[in-house]
Amino acid sequence: MAVHPASPAPGEARYPLDRPNLSPGCTYLGSAARFPHTDGAFSRYANLPTRMLRPLPEGLGLRRAALAEPASVAWHAVGRAGQVKGKTALVIGSGPIGALAVAVLKRAGAARIVAVDMHDKPLEIARAVGADEVLRGTDASAIAKVEADVVLESSGSHHGLASAISGAVRGGTVVMVGLLPAGPQPVPVSLAITRELNLLGSFRFNDEIDDVIAALADGSLYADPVVTHEFPLEQGLEAFSVAGDPAVSGKVLLKF
Repeated sequence: MAVHPASPAPGEARYPLDRPNLSPGCTYLGSAARFPHTDGAFSRYANLPTRMLRPLPEGLGLRRAALAEPASVAWHAVGRAGQVKGKTALVIGSGPIGALAVAVLKRAGAARIVAVDMHDKPLEIARAVGADEVLRGTDASAIAKVEADVVLESSGSHHGLASAISGAVRGGTVVMVGLLPAGPQPVPVSLAITRELNLLGSFRFNDEIDDVIAALADGSLYADPVVTHEFPLEQGLEAFSVAGDPAVSGKVLLKF
């Protein structure tokens, strides 16, 4: 089984009813967004409602299936961008979510995919899942020359968002996936205005997980290189240490 971690719930704020990921009372396994915080599932057994469960197709192994949740975040983000077939796409931040965005863009038919990161390992993974070109995050000139129709910002940094804005073509779309810290952020909004960029937020996902599971099962979504390490539970501390170093790891799994 795979697990959809969200429990949409109403609250005081209004939201589009067809977008339950925006419901103000929504809880999410392992999230500290609300108080009290929602426990995750780092346990041998977890008691979950059946509405969260998704059966895995025959032949879909657990290592690949473990990507269903983060890949759904990436799938939702690409969906927010609209039609990407035949277009140039730029992904800022090539950690697990960014690399999965590259994989989803590849499956969706993007003609040219450029991935950006500060470290070699994430760029290596991005190439493995479909990036045509990779750039260092410090190469501002090269990023600006990409002129991408669609940019996915997944670094969660105001520097990354600034790069996303500069790397977008005039009239292009920037999807903000990485969650920046709360409060004001120093980004070149004037450039977004004068270029008439579409700045779109992307938060978690809805029913995309069903399509993601099917695509992982049939191989049309190639994401295997995103998982770089797998540790037994007894080596949990080492697993967290490796996962915390983006220079050496992608997605790190615990084996229960």
